[in-house]
Amino acid sequence: MTATKIVKKTISLMSPPKALTVDKAKHHQKRVAAYCRVSTDSEEQLTSYTMQKKVYTEMIASRPDWELAGIYADEGISGTRADKRPQFQKMIKDCYAGKIDYIVTKSVSRFARNTVDCLNHVRALKNHGIGIYFEEQNIDTLSIDSELYLVIYAGFAQSESESMSKNITWAYRKRFEDGKVTMQYKLMLGYKKGPDGEPEIVPEEAEIVKRIYEMFLSGQTVRAISEKLQSENIKVPGKKFSFSHVMVYNVLRNEKYCGDSILQKTVTVDCISKTRRNNMGEAPMYYVQNSHPAIISRETYHMTQAEIARRKALTPSSEKKATTYTGKYSKYALSEVLICGECGSRYKRVTWSAGGKRIVWRCMNRLENGKKYCKTAPTLKEEELHAAIVRAINQFNRQDRSTYLELMKATIGEAIGFHSNTEEIDELKRRIEALNKSMMALVQQAVRNNEDMEDHESEFKEMSDSILLFRKRISELEQIQTQDAAASDRMAQIQAIIDDREAHQDVYDDSIVRQMVECIKVFPDGRLEVYFGGGYCVEERI
Repeated sequence: MTATKIVKKTISLMSPPKALTVDKAKHHQKRVAAYCRVSTDSEEQLTSYTMQKKVYTEMIASRPDWELAGIYADEGISGTRADKRPQFQKMIKDCYAGKIDYIVTKSVSRFARNTVDCLNHVRALKNHGIGIYFEEQNIDTLSIDSELYLVIYAGFAQSESESMSKNITWAYRKRFEDGKVTMQYKLMLGYKKGPDGEPEIVPEEAEIVKRIYEMFLSGQTVRAISEKLQSENIKVPGKKFSFSHVMVYNVLRNEKYCGDSILQKTVTVDCISKTRRNNMGEAPMYYVQNSHPAIISRETYHMTQAEIARRKALTPSSEKKATTYTGKYSKYALSEVLICGECGSRYKRVTWSAGGKRIVWRCMNRLENGKKYCKTAPTLKEEELHAAIVRAINQFNRQDRSTYLELMKATIGEAIGFHSNTEEIDELKRRIEALNKSMMALVQQAVRNNEDMEDHESEFKEMSDSILLFRKRISELEQIQTQDAAASDRMAQIQAIIDDREAHQDVYDDSIVRQMVECIKVFPDGRLEVYFGGGYCVEERI
């Protein structure tokens, strides 16, 4: 009888991916609308209605982080039917059209007396990131506990759902920390739940998994593999699989087939609508090596990922994205990013004709309302503003050239419709980092317990072999990107744009501002704070 070696399970903490994005919206004022309603045409009610409009106009104008998006008011109309209130319906349409970020209203009863209507609109607007503030109840629907207060009007059912969701989330995250893998066996080809509750390989299904990998590595496309399996009318007892091209692709991408697991790839962002999205830092991710029996070898899995990357590189994204990407911006790049440091309003490009034509930029709040809500916002001459921005960009380049080039390559690549396959490389680097941390922790534990390092030799060897394998695959992926003609052309195009900008670094370029700058705050003393993608800030002066 031969002894069977049991491979030790290792658990490593992985850092979630951090996207290097340019987010201009977070620096803008909220576009706030107010909703008023009176239910009768009596003189007293109409006086209240006029007063509400006046109060909300002044309230919104006095807030530096708010911009008036409109006053919507229905008079002499009951609140029991939302579809009978024209201004209410117009406000909701404007919300969905992206014209409103936030709504203020006197009370829940002013917004809607029909509880179902109220909750439906609140949830729909919240899904679009639009909040409502009810003054009398002091409820902000974007706050964590707002849903609980609103649902009190309809009962405690949703409150219980939220509480249960939090408990379930906590339990799952505790399991993730312990490296416990959960599989949806009915949706997982090749595995079933064993007598001990752990994943167990189903030989007949495992053969199909192996076939899919073999067919792909032999040169067949995902769609061809899908059509082949569908033509065979394969039936899997207790499970229903369509063998669509999406399913086949997911099998090829799933790390569980090589015995590893990445836990908490996605997070639930709304327990009511059950909305989930990719984990981009909202919660920790865990990489568990040897979490369960493998159907294919790690070498086969990594070869498959490299082949997927190679094929992707042969068919880059459509360049039409470049037109769409830039088309959504206003005519002048600074209109999107130039913000008053005093009141938070955007700056507007203005042409002065008196005494000769001059182009200046002025705070919209001060331009429209005078000094009432913005007393000290400076007027900026365009040529001086452009020169200051150029100096800030060059300062960013000097202070942190690696981040500057990384941001520039990413944003130029997006603008010309090229997305190199770096996601897999980034994930592998996170796995290597996690394994290095595990090895260091093992060394520290051995030192603390006065253990002989040879006792952990097999564990070190396995982690070291995995790191070498990951590095080899990273090298292959990078080589694929470099050698592929299409990718090479795109990379050359990106480099050519960078070189051209380097040669004209003292010239203002709207495209650089569009792609790299999130926000430029203007202060009364002529100071500028220029925020680049990823939050990097440079200070400059007019």
